Amino acid sequence: MRIVVLGSGFGGLAAAIRLQAQGHEVTIVEQRDQAGGRAYVYRQDGFTFDGGPTIITAPWLIDDLFDLAGKKTADYVQIVPIDPFYRIRFEDGSVFTYNSDRENLLRQIREFRAGDEKGYLDFLKASEAVFDSGMALIDKPFGTIGSMAKVLPDLVKLRADRSVAGLANKHLKDERLRQVFSFHPLLVGGNPFQTTSIYALIHHLEQKWGVWFAMGGTGALVQAFVKLFEDIGGTIRLSTPVSEITVDDRTGKASGVRLANGEALSADAVVSNGDVAFTYKKLIAPKYRKKWTDARVDGLDYSMSLFVIYFGTDKKYDDIAHHEILMGPRYRGLLDDIFKTKTLSKDFSLYLHRPTATDQSLAPEGCDSWYVLSPVPHLGGDTDWATQGQAYRDAIIQYLEDRYMPELSKHIVTEMRIDPIHFRDTLSSHLGSAFSVQPTLFQSAYFRPHNKSEDIPNLYFAGAGTHPGAGLPGVISSGKIVADLIGGAQDASRVRAGRGADVAAPMREARTA
Repeated sequence: MRIVVLGSGFGGLAAAIRLQAQGHEVTIVEQRDQAGGRAYVYRQDGFTFDGGPTIITAPWLIDDLFDLAGKKTADYVQIVPIDPFYRIRFEDGSVFTYNSDRENLLRQIREFRAGDEKGYLDFLKASEAVFDSGMALIDKPFGTIGSMAKVLPDLVKLRADRSVAGLANKHLKDERLRQVFSFHPLLVGGNPFQTTSIYALIHHLEQKWGVWFAMGGTGALVQAFVKLFEDIGGTIRLSTPVSEITVDDRTGKASGVRLANGEALSADAVVSNGDVAFTYKKLIAPKYRKKWTDARVDGLDYSMSLFVIYFGTDKKYDDIAHHEILMGPRYRGLLDDIFKTKTLSKDFSLYLHRPTATDQSLAPEGCDSWYVLSPVPHLGGDTDWATQGQAYRDAIIQYLEDRYMPELSKHIVTEMRIDPIHFRDTLSSHLGSAFSVQPTLFQSAYFRPHNKSEDIPNLYFAGAGTHPGAGLPGVISSGKIVADLIGGAQDASRVRAGRGADVAAPMREARTA
C-alpha cells in the first residue's frame, strides 16, 4: 500500500517506521523545515534548545521500533538514566528530591509529615494496580463500544472516576506531598483535579523503569527515528505543508493529500499526526464529516497551552538539577485559572529544564542551556499575548533570579520564547492547545477521537489528540495502534512477544545491567 503520513512528530514517526517495516510504501510530509513536530530543535548562538518534550519514560517502546527494523537503539542514539528524576521546590523553601530510591522517598516524606509514609505506600500500591490494568491497554484501539465495555469493570474497580489529585489527597495529608504525587498529568496536558486517576500509573512507571534523556537532546531521538525510517526505505519530505486530505466521492475513502503548492499525492491510506481538531476542521471538507462536525470538534475540552522561554547563560548554575518543578503559592487555584476560567494569573508554577546538567554539548563551554515553561490558558481565554507576553516573561525571569538563580538577568546571553500563538499558528494546534484533547475520563479511550476515523474508513490518527493521549509513551503507542489497524496482526507477531501486555518484562536486562 501507498501510505502518506502527515506530520513527523513522534506519533507520526512511530507509525511510519512500523508501516514501512510491514512492507508498505510510506511517505511523511512535514510542514516545517525539520522533523519532530513539537519536538522541534532551536539552535542559537552556540546553544541547543529542545522545543519539547524532554522527559523520556518507558524506553522499551523506543527499543521496539529499532527491533522491528532489525536495528539496535544504541547504534542510533544514546539514552541515559537521570537521577534525580525531578527536584520539586516549594515557596516555603522546602525541596523534595524525587527518584526511585524508596528509602530516600520515605525519609523525605517523614521529614515533610510524619505519618504520611503509610499513605505514600498505599498510593504506590494503587498506582501499581492502575498500571497493571491500564498500561496493557496503551497500544490497543478503542474503536467500538464493545472494546470499552470489556474494560469497564476494571475502570469501576480502580475508581477511574476519581482524579489523580483525588487519589493522592486520599492517601496523603501534607499539601506539598499531595502536589509532589499529583502533578504528573500536567506533563500530558491534564489538570490533576480533572484527569482520571488512571494516569496515576505514571508514578509506578517511573519508579520501576526510571526517567531517561537522549544525549544530544530530544532532537537526537527524532533524528534517530528519521534515520531509521530512511534506512528501511521510507521517504520524508520537509517544508511540505498539506492543504487538504482528498476524498474519493465514489467510495468515501481518502485518496491522498493535496499539498499547499498544488501537488497531489495519491495514497491507499492516510495517517494524520497533525492536531486532530485542525485535521478535521481545516483539511477535510465538511461534507465528508458526518460525525466529526465542526460543532463536535469545538465541543471537546482542550488542554492548556504553554509559555516557554528558551535561554542560555554564560555561567553554570550547578545547584539546579536537570528537571526542576517550581511550585508557586497556589496549586488548585492556579489550575482553576488555567483550565476553568482561562485567566492568566499573576502567580505561576514552573518547569525549569537544564539539559546541560546531563549533556554539556548543548551549550558552549562554561555555559548552561535552559528553558522555563509556564502552563497557561489556551486561546479560549482573553489573554492578549502580543501586549502581555513581555511582562509575563519579565515576571518569570525576575522570579527565577530572586529565588533560585542569582543575577540571572546579567548572565542571559541568548533568548527566544514561544506562547499559545505559536502553538496555533506554527504548530497548527486548535486554540493554541499544547497537548490537544484534555485527558479527562470522558475524553479517554473510546470517548477520545479514534485512531481510525469514523467518517473516512482509510484515514487514521496518531499523536496526542487520539488514544492513548499525550506524552512520549502515549504518542509512540498510538503509532503502533495505527500500524496494527492498517497492517493487521502480522506486524504484531514480529514485535517481541508480549511487549504490549507484559510491560513488566525486564526492560530490558541490558538497561539495568
